[in-house]
Amino acid sequence: MAIASAPRTLDSADRRYLSTVMTKAMLTEQEELSYARAWRLDGDQKAMQKLVTAYLRLVVATSTRFRNYGLPMPDLIQEGNIGLMLAVNRFDPERGVRFSTYASWWIRSSIQEYVLRNWSIVRSGTSAGQKALFFNLRWLRAKLERAGGGTLTLDNATRDEIATALKVSPNDVTNMAQRLSARDHSLNETVGGEEGGDAFQDFLVDPGPNPEEIVTTKMDGGQRHVWLTESLQELSPREQMIITERMLNEDKATLEELGGKLGVTKERVRQIETKAFRKLQSAVQRKARQAGEKIVPALEDASHLALA
Repeated sequence: MAIASAPRTLDSADRRYLSTVMTKAMLTEQEELSYARAWRLDGDQKAMQKLVTAYLRLVVATSTRFRNYGLPMPDLIQEGNIGLMLAVNRFDPERGVRFSTYASWWIRSSIQEYVLRNWSIVRSGTSAGQKALFFNLRWLRAKLERAGGGTLTLDNATRDEIATALKVSPNDVTNMAQRLSARDHSLNETVGGEEGGDAFQDFLVDPGPNPEEIVTTKMDGGQRHVWLTESLQELSPREQMIITERMLNEDKATLEELGGKLGVTKERVRQIETKAFRKLQSAVQRKARQAGEKIVPALEDASHLALA
């Protein structure tokens, strides 16, 4: 069952669509679990639609974070819808993770891929490091503005600091800064560019940040690498191997492959993986609390922490 496509033009119908989506109540943890099990085990279409409808607001909220890339908002929302459907179909309710957190990652990933395919700066010849630089737009611009007294100038010290943090060359930072300076769009911009028209912000309902939005923001940046690396050390060597092979490596190993390496059945590998993941999740959450995070992130997948 497919989600209805997001509106393709920004008219009164769009405003009603966005307003309706953003005011839908989110589900409790128990409701998520119940609907997810019904969909996964029984193929219950109504349960699946409950999950989708409740979290379309995450699609809209995430899409607005990519508004500065000059791409149509309806297209961003549609790509986010695809990510949401992927999350619904891949979510395992027995992993002890909130569906809302899991869906947030898939939504963001789907939109990022769309931007990478369609934005001229990163359409071709872009390395992983340059992509990281591209998607750290807000942080980069803030650094540049502070360094330049409110303008997008770049001194060598700041450039080198950013290059080191994102593992790119200083020239990459300079080039990206120059490109980004010409592509900033404001929420105050009118829809369609017509004078006196509705501003983009006029049709976005803002009920305040929800936990999923805050978690996504809090987890951005290099801190998640630190938490993950430290937490992995708390696992046994066998657990570390399974988590790395199953969740962190680009080419993920199958349960059967790992069973052969370890001399155990694939079901035993699954049991060890589940236990190790929960230990890893607990360790990361503990470190987040120790770091003063008021809202502690739940891991939807260890690979989420490995991305930056």
